[in-house]
Amino acid sequence: MVLTRPLAPLRSLRIRGDQNTATGAGALFTNTTGTANTANGTLALFSNTTGVSNTASGLQALFSNTTGSFNNAVGLHALISNTIGVDNNAVGAAALFSNTNGTENTAMGDLALTANRTGVQNTASGSQALLSNTTAGDNTAAGYEALMSNTTGSSNTAVGAGALQNNTTGSENVALGTVAGVNATGSFNVYIGAGENGVAGESNACYIASIFNQTSANGVPVLINSDHKLGTMTSSRRFKDEIKPLDKASETLFSLKPVTFHYKKEIDPARRWQFGLVAEDVEKVNPDLVVRDKEGKPYSVRYDQVNAMLLNEFLKEHKAFVEEHRHVEEQGAMIAQQQKQIEALTAGLQRVSAQLAAASPSEGELEVSKAAPQVAGNNQ
Repeated sequence: MVLTRPLAPLRSLRIRGDQNTATGAGALFTNTTGTANTANGTLALFSNTTGVSNTASGLQALFSNTTGSFNNAVGLHALISNTIGVDNNAVGAAALFSNTNGTENTAMGDLALTANRTGVQNTASGSQALLSNTTAGDNTAAGYEALMSNTTGSSNTAVGAGALQNNTTGSENVALGTVAGVNATGSFNVYIGAGENGVAGESNACYIASIFNQTSANGVPVLINSDHKLGTMTSSRRFKDEIKPLDKASETLFSLKPVTFHYKKEIDPARRWQFGLVAEDVEKVNPDLVVRDKEGKPYSVRYDQVNAMLLNEFLKEHKAFVEEHRHVEEQGAMIAQQQKQIEALTAGLQRVSAQLAAASPSEGELEVSKAAPQVAGNNQ
């Protein structure tokens, strides 16, 4: 109940209990044994009976509180409905307005957590932050209208004006940045960067702004394992044991079966052609080339390892080519040497033939010699 015109006689009523401070008409009006309370404002802590260590500053702040303790309400109607809730902090007009028995909530800003009734351990900082939250707990909203529509979603973190603004029942989301995840309604999503709006109904998604279209001239690829841990591959010798050549281990490649495929429509609505391997098929060839999910099922292929194996096979082929080329070159050199020897022998034969031709008698001389043979004399 919200009272806007407190009765005049209430101004003179005596405050009971020890170590209480009441300033304003009807402040701590009903208190009996509650102690160490401070009420500053008309009807502040009006209904308190046994609650202790409460601070209410503002018209009807903590108006309905009866036995709740260790609450702090600063602002018009702040924590006005609280009855037994403890350890709540409300700073701002109508902050934690509907809270009844929710505990350990902090609301800073007009209408922050204004609909919360029984939710616990929520933190709202900013006007209308967690405005609609009713029973959910463990939410953190910092920024104007951050998590404004959340009702029963729990364990969400939204930092930035309008962050996760339309989330209602989704849980365990994280949004950092102005209107980050503003359209998201599912659970287990991460949105980092202003304008990373998200998609209604999706879950287990992660969007990070300012990465796409940013070229890095140096660095290493980032990998993620099934425990959601991010990391990079290391190649330095100081991180490795049992280093030895691949040798024939890379011949596994010859048993792999590259395929073309489409991802299912819920993964890729555009249905683009993809090229790669099927993890289950690779597992049959070499289980070490498979990435597994938390249940141990094949999930993806370690394409970086495939690249190393490809390099090994390339180097083996290159070595074989070099050896064959060297052998051909050696044969060529031998043939060239033999050709030179043949040419030298041919030249020598030609010289010998010329010399023989120059030393032999002419054809006419041979005929005269044959026509006039010498006759031995007869002395008989």
